[in-house]
Amino acid sequence: MSKGLTPGAVLPDFTLPDDTGTIRRLSELQGDDAMILMLGRGEHCPRERQHQREMLVFHQWCTVAFTQLVTILPNDLHDTNKMRIATGAHWPYLADADLQVQRAFEIDEYTDPHHHATVPHTLVVAPGLVVDKVYVGYWFWGRPTPFQLWEDLQDLLSRTKADFDPTGEQARAAWKASTLVGAGMSGHA
Repeated sequence: MSKGLTPGAVLPDFTLPDDTGTIRRLSELQGDDAMILMLGRGEHCPRERQHQREMLVFHQWCTVAFTQLVTILPNDLHDTNKMRIATGAHWPYLADADLQVQRAFEIDEYTDPHHHATVPHTLVVAPGLVVDKVYVGYWFWGRPTPFQLWEDLQDLLSRTKADFDPTGEQARAAWKASTLVGAGMSGHA
């Protein structure tokens, strides 16, 4: 069982290099959005490559849905970039060559004596790096489909965004209050 990958847990704010070598902080990548964080098995794995390809269309949805997508691989920069290019992905891929993520969560794949593989996990993360849901993808069918993630995000955002249903009184009142504040600030009260 992993350590700290449970709903309600707050993820450490890891800083790792992306595939270009730029140091990235998880909280900065997430911003105020929901995030899907994929802790991948490694560049060597054909199942990992296939799952990343399945996320290509999902990423297009994320760009219009206030959702960030991030992959962390237990590889060096070269292999991390190789995976990103091979899958055609355009979201951040972070290199965890020192295995700090794997060690923090105790998700080393002990059944693979040839690689420093990670037991793959896909996390649905609420704003503030709060774990909302966890998928364990040791078996390929344990990895979520884009449609499962759609439902997870629909549930998460309905609980975390006050204006998820803009027809509700609370959402209307918040909008009205923000427009009055904006009008007062510009001198048009």
